[in-house]
Amino acid sequence: MDLEDLHIFRSVVREGGISRAASRLHRVPSNVTTRIKQFEERLGTALFRRQGRSLALTEAGRTLLGHAERLLQMAEAAEQDLRSGAVRGVLRIGSLESAAGARLPPVLAAFHARHPEVSLELQTGTTGALLRLLDRFEVEAAFVSEPFEQGRLSSLPAFEEELVLITARGAGARYRAADLAGGTLVAFPHGCSYRRRLLEWLAESGVSPGRMLDLGSYHAIIACVAAGAGAAIVPAEVLDQAVMASSVQRHPLPSRLRTNRTHLVWPGEAGAALRSLMELLPKPRRKTRGAA
Repeated sequence: MDLEDLHIFRSVVREGGISRAASRLHRVPSNVTTRIKQFEERLGTALFRRQGRSLALTEAGRTLLGHAERLLQMAEAAEQDLRSGAVRGVLRIGSLESAAGARLPPVLAAFHARHPEVSLELQTGTTGALLRLLDRFEVEAAFVSEPFEQGRLSSLPAFEEELVLITARGAGARYRAADLAGGTLVAFPHGCSYRRRLLEWLAESGVSPGRMLDLGSYHAIIACVAAGAGAAIVPAEVLDQAVMASSVQRHPLPSRLRTNRTHLVWPGEAGAALRSLMELLPKPRRKTRGAA
């Protein structure tokens, strides 16, 4: 395959259309359209379909996008290595909000000091959302929480979190699963591993919450719990740094639920920038299948 065709194809996907891609590539739209049509003819399949005024990837286009990202990354890495041996380019990573706020800052600061020519881009989300970003090759790697479906991903244990149950102040010293029956649980939306753990704990005791309050940040979760909206599970490290930490009451979880591990996961072969980031993760660490 011609790398230029892959580059044009990827640009159309990233920019969301022919015109914006043409502007980014400094080409006229008709040239980009022609190159895409010629590429589709050589491949014998359509890569895009019209969806209103925009273009949407076909199944074949989604398959090609994954290969295109890897091939172009390899080509860029090869050129960088041959030119200077320095780590350059863009490293796009995803992360849980808890890791991004409490665990990653010193790691990312050290990485920036070591590789100032690498531009870091960070996206936060739930474990489920981050795995979808990896599947679409929108990030090169992501920090996700147990449990998660590893599939073909390579993984590296990165951080261990202590999880605590929080309620409004004035509750008893200890909370059992049965104490939450029929109450409100405050959590990130579906796809959050901590939410899943909390619901599984209740299910083991044969109880269920009365309702779920879905929020998008730990600040909002802790504030709502402090106001008496319900109970939640949060990492102790995040709670320690929260402004309203003293406004909620902590309760220890059963030992089997108390410790949770965050993993760095990535598809395919890790690039030079990602390997350098791995070297800065806390030690000791245990490498698993496919780790570089």
